Amino acid sequence: MSSLPLRVAVVCSSNQNRSMEAHNILNKRGFNVQSFGTATHVKLPGPIPSKPNIYDFETTYDEMYKDLLMKDKEFYTQNGILHMLDRNKRIKLRPERFQNCKDVFDLIITCEEKIYDQVVECLTSREQETCQPVHVVNVDIPDSQEDAILGAFHICELCQCIQQSKDIENEIDHLLQAFEEKTGHSHLHTVCFY
Repeated sequence: MSSLPLRVAVVCSSNQNRSMEAHNILNKRGFNVQSFGTATHVKLPGPIPSKPNIYDFETTYDEMYKDLLMKDKEFYTQNGILHMLDRNKRIKLRPERFQNCKDVFDLIITCEEKIYDQVVECLTSREQETCQPVHVVNVDIPDSQEDAILGAFHICELCQCIQQSKDIENEIDHLLQAFEEKTGHSHLHTVCFY
């Protein structure tokens, strides 16, 4: 595995906070990485929890940024959403849905159990064509900006360990167990096939 770059996908709900923070860190470390969401729409916090800002996945990060800037610059600056969108638009044009992606990955990391279930369901419902394995690992990360930063570094560390593995198929269980012992968090893992 170490002779070829590890193809990594990071998936959260709206492809905004957790997956994009990990995308940013992994990209800076030289990984071949893409990020996705699994939700039907992109949701960003609004002025009250029951009124989120909802966007289509076709909406660019820049369009979201400008929309929230016009709605309430002070509020969205204070809660960090404008900063997050500014980071996102420097990484890629718009959020992407995992269900619409046909690219092949070696490792898919999800940021919560519900997302893990959706990714596994999506992969297992597709017709297998190449029978190439993909490891799906869940690393639970609460959806806050601080936790996203910490979680991104955990994900990066895990990817570095897997990248250095000479035989991912035979070593991944040991690597995940060692990672769980180090972080104190258990992870879900399964293998799906393309």
